[in-house]
Amino acid sequence: MVREASGLLASYRVLDLTDESGWFCGRLLGDLGADVVKVEPPGGDPGRWRGPFYRDELHPERSLLWLAYNANKRGITLALESPRGRELFTRLVARADFVVESYPPGLLEELGVGYPQLREHNPRLVWVSVTPFGRTGPRSRWRGPDLVVMAASGLMHLVGSPDGPPLRVSLPQAPLWGSLYAAAGALVAHLYRQRTGRGQLVDVSAQASLLSALANAPAYCSLFGKDLRRAGNHMVGRNVHGARVRAVYRCRDGYINFILYSGEAGRHSNAALVRWMEECGALPEALRGRDWEAFDVVTATQEEIDELEEAIAAFLAERTKAEFTEQALRRGILGYPVADPRDIREDPQLEARGFWEPVYHPELQTTLHYPRGFARFSNGAAGIRRPAPRVGEHNVEVYGELGLSPEDVERLRAEGVV
Repeated sequence: MVREASGLLASYRVLDLTDESGWFCGRLLGDLGADVVKVEPPGGDPGRWRGPFYRDELHPERSLLWLAYNANKRGITLALESPRGRELFTRLVARADFVVESYPPGLLEELGVGYPQLREHNPRLVWVSVTPFGRTGPRSRWRGPDLVVMAASGLMHLVGSPDGPPLRVSLPQAPLWGSLYAAAGALVAHLYRQRTGRGQLVDVSAQASLLSALANAPAYCSLFGKDLRRAGNHMVGRNVHGARVRAVYRCRDGYINFILYSGEAGRHSNAALVRWMEECGALPEALRGRDWEAFDVVTATQEEIDELEEAIAAFLAERTKAEFTEQALRRGILGYPVADPRDIREDPQLEARGFWEPVYHPELQTTLHYPRGFARFSNGAAGIRRPAPRVGEHNVEVYGELGLSPEDVERLRAEGVV
């Protein structure tokens, strides 16, 4: 499956030399229509061996992580360690608009193919560097996989049970946030280039990028003290008396998010849920006749909150997510079901907007459904035009643009250059 580029960046070329810490940046630019060329070492990117794998078959063309974050890219192989490889890369850069890379700071410069050398061949080039801690400072040469960056950013301190150790979010966060800000930085530098004709280096720190996810940290500090003790995955926080308030309840087929609120809307929500409980014959005697106008979750005692939440938990445990959603909409209850992967895949709202895009994979002989582009544009498409490339799939095509014949490419392959 290859569709003609019609996105907002359809006339621009990106060379993507990132490992998994920057894959998503190239994917975002590709979603916007750019011609993204993924440059891998001969034999393929080591990240191709990261699972999970399609049908659990360990194979470099079946990594679902690779397939997800490298769609909309052409793929070539190139050994930058070889003189011939560096010469070819220099020629590719001369024809490119963007370079996105995640090499340790200084390594490409030592090879003679870093930004300071190659900007002489292409003054309009926007060069984006995605590294764990940025290109400067005492940690600039440190390695930083997701676990390290999540710890260094402070995010782990906000996750976990109240009496347990800090935890990482299971889905890698540093590569996604770093890539997101790398794509944003690339586009800001592109706008500057459009106005001035000059390219520049965009230095992106994954640690600094992930810190932007911590906008709630000051609130945590004021609520829980300087040590930012975690409230727990099922809690929303504590009130002025230190009483813990619950946010997630188990139901028959998963979980429901519901919180006892104050304020006019909150009190209406609380009362509406209690009326539903009463209609179902599931309201404990102790909760009958409660004055919700006088209820204030901010000043309630832990005993009072526990009494309410115990009754609510018993009631919601007998409901389904669909039943709760229907009643919440009808009665004005502030709550919603916690979607699992099946719910997301079958979500009628996403279906109505054509969110899932079928992509045929010839190497898998099957069609996989991908999320569409992150936004819709009235004057340009943002979707998937091609699946992630196989190892060296477009060598002949891309090097042919430099004037090399298929025979030339085959000789380079035999020499270990591609």
